[in-house]
Amino acid sequence: MKQDTKFRETIPASLRLAVPPRYLASGDSFTSFMYTSRIFKQVISKMVPEVCEAIISSLKQHIKRPTSEADWKAISQEFQCRWNFPHCIRSIDGKHVQMVAPQHSGSLFYNYKGTMFLGVADANYNLLYADVGCQGRISDGGGFKCTSLYKDLENNTAHVPRSDALPGRTQPVPYVLVGDDAFAMSSYLMKPYPGRTLEIPKRIYNYRLSRARRIIENVFGIMSSKFRVLLKPIALQPNKVKSVVLACAYLHNFLRRNSESRYAYTPPGSLDSYDGDGNVIEGFWRREINHQENRLMDLRNAPRRCSANLHKIRDEFCEYFVSQEGEVAWQYDSIS
Repeated sequence: MKQDTKFRETIPASLRLAVPPRYLASGDSFTSFMYTSRIFKQVISKMVPEVCEAIISSLKQHIKRPTSEADWKAISQEFQCRWNFPHCIRSIDGKHVQMVAPQHSGSLFYNYKGTMFLGVADANYNLLYADVGCQGRISDGGGFKCTSLYKDLENNTAHVPRSDALPGRTQPVPYVLVGDDAFAMSSYLMKPYPGRTLEIPKRIYNYRLSRARRIIENVFGIMSSKFRVLLKPIALQPNKVKSVVLACAYLHNFLRRNSESRYAYTPPGSLDSYDGDGNVIEGFWRREINHQENRLMDLRNAPRRCSANLHKIRDEFCEYFVSQEGEVAWQYDSIS
């Protein structure tokens, strides 16, 4: 609410709240909203960041990281039951959100990628962590290192459970995130084996990791199809772009808070699924945004060398997935 003055009445709070979400959903220009809402575009340009900040403040409890080992183990159990990947506590990925380069910014934003959006999801397509703000010119690994999540994982302050053995195995392995080749492999982050001509066990490992990593890919896809402002270059200042993207992230979790709103936000068929033979059934969001010229862009794959100890951890997962305790019936058909 704003206060009325002697010169004019303020814009009603209901209208101030209605225009910015429509902007997030459509991505139309402020000029088009000026004609439909009869509000000057200069006022709309102030309303959008204000309401986005209010959304973030009001819904801050809807994106929160687990604070205990028991919470992390509960997430790991969900990944094991739903996606057949034990010791997985999060699915991580990053996207480039396009934005119009600010004036006099030099080479900081002299890049079509704009700003980086890094997200971490649980097994139920909910975001556990979101970070926005690194310039597109920063390397992909460097963007992850700028986050508080990376610092907590490096300093062992994220309350991640201690290493223990996989079911039916004896070698302890850590609880890990799963990501793609854009991230450097570490003791807390597993990624696929590189190359195309791989042995069957390694191909199965890549398939099983892809099943778990597809969660965050679907989160970004659903957000892009519902909040189409993410599909277009955002013509705002960097701090306002950050508010817009984070507001979309908080609204995503808010709309998935219960079965009724979740059904309206992501009706059956919206997300990727698997049939009885393990074949992927692509969600509606892929067909909705694949024709778009502008979209959230993947981080660039960057091959990196890692220590022999990290290879042993990945090999232990690989051996588990082809063992009697860890294999699933359809995995061999899925890689043929």
